[in-house]
Amino acid sequence: MNTILSIMKRYLASFYIPRLHVSDIIEIVIISLLVYAFLTWIKNTRAYTLLKGIAIVLIFLLAAWFFKLNTILFIASRVSSVALIALVIIFQPELRKALESLGTRSLAASFFRSGDGDENKLFSDKTINEIVRACADMAESKTGALIVIEQDMPLTEFIDTGIMLDSEITSQLLINIFEKNTPLHDGAVIIRGDRVMAATCYLPLSDNLSINKRLGTRHRAGIGISEVSNSFTIIVSEETGRISSAYEGALETNLTASALREKLHRLQDRTMNDRRTGLKIWKGREDAGEKKAE
Repeated sequence: MNTILSIMKRYLASFYIPRLHVSDIIEIVIISLLVYAFLTWIKNTRAYTLLKGIAIVLIFLLAAWFFKLNTILFIASRVSSVALIALVIIFQPELRKALESLGTRSLAASFFRSGDGDENKLFSDKTINEIVRACADMAESKTGALIVIEQDMPLTEFIDTGIMLDSEITSQLLINIFEKNTPLHDGAVIIRGDRVMAATCYLPLSDNLSINKRLGTRHRAGIGISEVSNSFTIIVSEETGRISSAYEGALETNLTASALREKLHRLQDRTMNDRRTGLKIWKGREDAGEKKAE
C-alpha cells in the first residue's frame, strides 16, 4: 500500500496545478466577457462579412506557402506592414460604433435602475400610441416622414444638425412637422424617451448596394442611421404612403399600424428586460449584503 501511495505522490508531483486567486478569477471573467462581446459585435455588424473576406485571403496565403509560391509570399510580406492600418480604415465605422456603445448609459445605469415602472421603459405607452397614430394619418395622406427613436446609443451629433424642440410627443406635433411646405418638414425627427428632441436633422445615407433602387433618400437615410447606431427608425413614403422601419441596417416595408405598434412594444420590452437583468444582479448583491449583515 505504501508503495502505491509513493508512486501516486511521485506521479502527482509531476503535475503543476497553479493556485487560483481572486484576481485570477476576475481576469478570467473579464476576458470571457470581452471575447463574448467581440464575437457578438462581429455577428451583429458588417464586420462578419469583412472577416470572411479576410479569412479567404489568409487561406489563399496558406495555400501559397504550401505550394511554395514565392512571388506571392514576397508581395504578401511587403503588404503585411500596412495591413494593420488598412484594417483600422476598413473597420472604422464598426470600431467607432463599438467604442460608442461602451459609453452608453445602459452599461452603468442598468445596475442602478429600480422598480418596474415607467422609469425603466425606453418610452411610455402614450408615446407609442401618439407615434402610431401620427404615422397612420401621414400614411393615409401620403405625407413623407422620417422618425428616429434613440435607444442607449446617444444621437447627440445628429440632434445638433437640426432645430432643437425638446417637446412632448403628440401625433398633432409630428403631423405638423412633416406637413408639406412647412419649415421643419425636410429632414428627420429624433425622439429621446418621451420627448421630440429636434427636427430637420441630417442623417448619414446608407452605401449598401443591395438596397432597392426604387427607394429614395428618405429610406436610405433611415437605413443609414440604423447602421451607425442602435436606433429604431420609422419611414413613411411620400410616394406610396407605406410605412417602413429600419433597425440594425435591415429595412422592413409595408407595415400596418398594428405591426408598427407591436414593433415599438417589443423595442420597449427589450429595453425593460435588459434593465431588469441589471437590476436583478444589483438587488442580488444588496440582498446578499443585508443577509450577511444580519
